[in-house]
Amino acid sequence: MKGKKLKWILAPVNTFLASNKGTIWQRAAMFASARKFFEDRGVLEVDTDVLRPAAPIDTYIDVMRVEMGSGRIGYLHTSPEYELKKLLAQGSGDIYQMSHVFRAGEEGPRHCPEFTMVEWYRVGMEYEPFIQETLDFIRLFLPDLPSEILTYRQAFLQFAQIDYINDDLTPHLLPFSSTAKDWDRDTQLNLLFSHIIEPHLGQGRLTVITDYPATQASLAKAIFVDGIKVGHRFEVYHQGIELANGFDELTDPVEQRIRLEEENAKRIAIGKEELPIDEEFIAALYHLPESCGVAVGFDRLMLLKGCS
Repeated sequence: MKGKKLKWILAPVNTFLASNKGTIWQRAAMFASARKFFEDRGVLEVDTDVLRPAAPIDTYIDVMRVEMGSGRIGYLHTSPEYELKKLLAQGSGDIYQMSHVFRAGEEGPRHCPEFTMVEWYRVGMEYEPFIQETLDFIRLFLPDLPSEILTYRQAFLQFAQIDYINDDLTPHLLPFSSTAKDWDRDTQLNLLFSHIIEPHLGQGRLTVITDYPATQASLAKAIFVDGIKVGHRFEVYHQGIELANGFDELTDPVEQRIRLEEENAKRIAIGKEELPIDEEFIAALYHLPESCGVAVGFDRLMLLKGCS
């Protein structure tokens, strides 16, 4: 980072750009580089709806509601994932989208309520080569960085000396919260991961975390590794900052509905509103081809590029 701080992330991107004209040109150049990256691979750019009558459902991500008139409520997407999968189900082939996404209440050192996301899907590509393609994309912004791959379990063992499968988490939670012992296990794991694990990830390299607990990968296929059920999900980190979140995509509509209902139940349990299930999305899964997909934070890559 050469001594520069990431405090820029606190400011809205447009505010940052207004005082750094050169960055406007850099941003345009990186959009062009991203488009060239996908063009060289035969991945088609698409532009899907930002405003939808149903919302992406995630326990911890809140959606911005919009009054649409005549008493109707719409939702600004937190990711174009559902709409892109509908296109995949219609035979679009490999596709990507670069668009603004919206998340209510996300304001802080690493979050803004509106930011730019690059999301793409590759039909028939295997999981491991897709991870490498994601790293190649990130290296457009952060070149010459080596990479490492750790499973979620390995990361806990290496950086926290915790076996999250078998160990009692309570002693490790107490320094952070006196009430965390009463939380559900995924919330406990998220607390430990963000406070203990993340700061170690991607120091001088790109770190890929794989094999998340299946309960933390509601849109990904579940597999068994050493008898443990995990989600075929990966995330990429640099300097302790998450840059990408990818899946070997779940194609079972029945299982997907169950998982979304479980996500809604978790939301209700922690005092959040229940969100409507996108029935068009569920229907599309009957025709969704085998594919991998990933969402990458464009603004975070730009900020890290400026600090390198």
